[in-house]
Amino acid sequence: MDAQNLIFIDPHIHCISRITDDYEALRANGVVAVIEPAFWLGQPRTEAGSYKDYLSMLVGWERFRASQFGIKHYCTVGLNSKEANNEYLAEGVMELLPLFATKEGVVGIGEIGYDDQTPLEDKYYRLQLELAKELDLPVQIHTPHRDKKAGTGRSMDVCIEHGIDPSKVIVDHNNEETVKEVLDRGFWAAFSIYPSTKMGNERMVEIVKKYGSERIMINSAADWGISDPLAVPKTAALMLERGISIEQVKDVTYNNALAAFGQSGQMKEEDWLQDTNIDQRERFNGNSVLRGGRDPRVEKLSNNIIR
Repeated sequence: MDAQNLIFIDPHIHCISRITDDYEALRANGVVAVIEPAFWLGQPRTEAGSYKDYLSMLVGWERFRASQFGIKHYCTVGLNSKEANNEYLAEGVMELLPLFATKEGVVGIGEIGYDDQTPLEDKYYRLQLELAKELDLPVQIHTPHRDKKAGTGRSMDVCIEHGIDPSKVIVDHNNEETVKEVLDRGFWAAFSIYPSTKMGNERMVEIVKKYGSERIMINSAADWGISDPLAVPKTAALMLERGISIEQVKDVTYNNALAAFGQSGQMKEEDWLQDTNIDQRERFNGNSVLRGGRDPRVEKLSNNIIR
């Protein structure tokens, strides 16, 4: 079985940081849907107004831009853990979140959690868990890069404390040190496939061989740094090459993401299984993805492939 015959969901990719060539490559390699979590911009925001414009882009322009290349775009919204340490900014963002969390295409609250595991991070993580609980939305957790094992356990402890069902929580950026506890406690375990850091695809193959595919999903987490937007299809190809069953590959690259985020009621398979129309003559607020007199792409893509 060739991975080119499969379709994929990338449940964590920061498309706002990527170029149109990436969208074209994603679609050409079978990615039919993406989920973009709210995150930081590489430098601190100075006021909540910039966050408002950013969230507006996620539910507006970026959703449109993806559609121009045949990809369904969804997002999660939240205050990231780094910027939770700016209390002035955090208070302003918390006022904005309920306005965006109920918009079309929003499939959860995220990515939220801990970075340095400070008291302010804990405060705003808990407030956002309560918002997710109130709106009955999935939660997408960012686990810390430092002291990951303790931070991952603490993230789950707090979810339980707030009465959040583990089946509604996607714990991201796992590794060999955290995966067993996440799965044992009934949470979804997501893995970011990054060049040299986080989780490589060779290591991911071994994790699926050891733990199977139940409640496991992979993503690219591609952003403005060195990252690979094609990490999901590339890892799928390697899994098949290394003897992992087609059913397990489909679980970790498609089915589980759909099951987890589909709980929002905003993400349905029929959104992309019907033929997809691309019409680059369309505009969003008067703006087009075309530049330099390029001819618009107008065609119908068939999604009638193995899933």
